[in-house]
Amino acid sequence: MISFSNIQKQYGKQLIFVDASFQLNPGEKVGLVGPNGAGKTTLFRMIVGEEFPDEGEVSVPRKITISYFRQDVEEMSGRSVLDEAIAGSGRAGALHHELEELHHALGDPSKADQMDRILSRLGEVQEEYEHLGGYALEAQAREVLQGLGFLEEQIDGDTGALSGGWKMRVALARVLLGNPDVLLMDEPTNHLDIESIIWLEQFLKSYPGTLLMTTHDREFMNRVVSKITEIDAGEITVYSGNYDFYERERAIRETNQQAAFARQQAMLAKEQRFIDRFKTHAAKAAQVQSRIKALDKIEKIELPRKRQVVKFEFRAPPRSGDQVVVVENLYKRFGSRVLYEDFQVTIRRGERWAVMGRNGAGKSTLLKMIAGVLDPDQGVVQLGASLKMGYFAQQSLDVLNPNLTVMEQLQRDFPQDGIGSLRTLAGAFQFSGDDVEKLIRALSGGEKSRLAMARMLYDPPNFLVLDEPTNHLDLATKEMLVDALQSFEGTMIFVSHDRAFLRGLSTRVLELGGESGTDRSPLLYPGSYAEYVQSLGHEAPGIHS
Repeated sequence: MISFSNIQKQYGKQLIFVDASFQLNPGEKVGLVGPNGAGKTTLFRMIVGEEFPDEGEVSVPRKITISYFRQDVEEMSGRSVLDEAIAGSGRAGALHHELEELHHALGDPSKADQMDRILSRLGEVQEEYEHLGGYALEAQAREVLQGLGFLEEQIDGDTGALSGGWKMRVALARVLLGNPDVLLMDEPTNHLDIESIIWLEQFLKSYPGTLLMTTHDREFMNRVVSKITEIDAGEITVYSGNYDFYERERAIRETNQQAAFARQQAMLAKEQRFIDRFKTHAAKAAQVQSRIKALDKIEKIELPRKRQVVKFEFRAPPRSGDQVVVVENLYKRFGSRVLYEDFQVTIRRGERWAVMGRNGAGKSTLLKMIAGVLDPDQGVVQLGASLKMGYFAQQSLDVLNPNLTVMEQLQRDFPQDGIGSLRTLAGAFQFSGDDVEKLIRALSGGEKSRLAMARMLYDPPNFLVLDEPTNHLDLATKEMLVDALQSFEGTMIFVSHDRAFLRGLSTRVLELGGESGTDRSPLLYPGSYAEYVQSLGHEAPGIHS
């Protein structure tokens, strides 16, 4: 269907693609992977015709429809969420918006003299709209928006009132409703909670078209794709399987390449010894020249490229008391919505609590009350003895000084530590080489999250309160973080939509909102997230297997 043939692409001195080829076939669901800056976004932009290769050919059939979900969302306002979502639905979407305009015109006194024309056009549009299944489209749009976490009142409300994260969901709904032949998705799970991620997973599994996507959510990738395309150092390599298969196969290929490299190096050394030994012997001159020519023709095997992952190791935090947090008779409301009523929980030393719940159930609110940045209306949140708390939320990024570099920020935070230790810390959170000289104001959201996490964990608290700590983190950093936190000797309570994080770290689960997602009867489950899923039969509140 879509093919890349021997493409070359270069930005300045940086080679993106070198004689690379790749094919995307009808109905395939493909995960696109590779380190930051490898060229994943460039490949997307070539498919939609926003960029072109320097050499080679990108072939895209003219008649296919392509929708592209990307992270930079344009400004949205003046339309309802429903109208904005339907906007991507081709002719039916255009007719939907014309119908809206015609209905408004009917009620406009200044257009009284145009009523005959308006009514005539309204009849034509309604007929075509119905013929194209427009009214079914509205129902489908509501279903998609609800799947992505929107409440009914939000669906009919103005898109302009939404935050950036919620506008991303509207953009995602618009792409899904377009029902294209080819769906390109750049990090579709960013800004989604676990319930919406699971819904999207099911939607994409049943989507009949072709899918090419990037994501930092390993579980999501594993469940949706059946092929992995890797971009690395200018080359494109295809693996037939999900992400777990790709990792195993890549490791096998690296091992085989290392063995082949070692064998070739041994052979080359042997040949070179013969040449060095007999290059002055006239009787062996012909053999020496023959071997020199043979060596020149041999295609040299290179060592596989190693992605360096620096392991982060915790210093031992100070020991806290046995009771870390005691919450008693907690009551909290926002307007008419009561989030907590007579709520109690005790968190003990060494426990790791995962807080689950639908949007609006009060997950972040609970963490804010425990961290002391929000007061309960009634009740007590009592912190235990000898407690040193570390609180991470998206607001944690505000404490970074935008005018400092990464290294300057770490040196200011930890003036007693040497450059070597701080470089190791930066490296563990994927700041290597010149990255440590980047100004903080120039960092991406993911880079700022990594830096804020590094600062918090270097001089470790004994109680971590983490609100969506994996947002914007790439797979390598997530896996390093889970690995590091598994050896953390303190206590944790966290909210996360990443199932690898939930499964790898939790020893207790607090489910807010009960089965319906609307009642206020929290469930305290005395086991890990994996045990919670097995026992209750669902991965998140309201999501049933």
